[in-house]
Amino acid sequence: MERPSANDSLPGSFQYKVVSTVSQVEKLPYKVKDISLAKRGRQEIKLAEVEMPGLMALREKYRDEKPLAGARIAGCLHMTIQTAVLIETLVELGAEGMTEEEFDWCIEQTIFFPSGEPLNLILDDGGDLTAMVHDKFPELLDGIKGLSEETTTGVHRLYQMHQKGELKTPAINVNDSVTKSKFDNLYGCRESLADGIKR
Repeated sequence: MERPSANDSLPGSFQYKVVSTVSQVEKLPYKVKDISLAKRGRQEIKLAEVEMPGLMALREKYRDEKPLAGARIAGCLHMTIQTAVLIETLVELGAEGMTEEEFDWCIEQTIFFPSGEPLNLILDDGGDLTAMVHDKFPELLDGIKGLSEETTTGVHRLYQMHQKGELKTPAINVNDSVTKSKFDNLYGCRESLADGIKR
């Protein structure tokens, strides 16, 4: 298998654009479960903006300067309302977004190292890399020693793959480990909850 070059052109022919009305959203390509919820989603984003004053202050202060113009910011993040506010702020400050195809292309770039050798361990967050290796690069699975998954979503995907007999490498469920459930979830989530209530 030939390793994709970092200079290969990205797939997809349209740029991600932040839009604010349902009519504009419907003109763009999308793949969502229920596009009729776009208006409600926009309302949720507006509410989250009120709860994120620091980010909104940055947006207001630097929107004309576009300090992120030319920035190539990569993130593998779960889509939450707060993530939407962050992404819209990055775009407002000049950063470019990417399509789903471009996202997949970026994940593919992590599979092969500069030496040309493929990965042999996976640290995953959401299961996207695990799914891609199983779906697009199954010939690499014999060389993968194992993987870890730290999110509920990713763990559910692993259980589904296991039940169907499709999980072809050992997997560690970090999400339900004692240290995460007794420390990170307890203290991290508890602090976030208390902070959210105080606001």
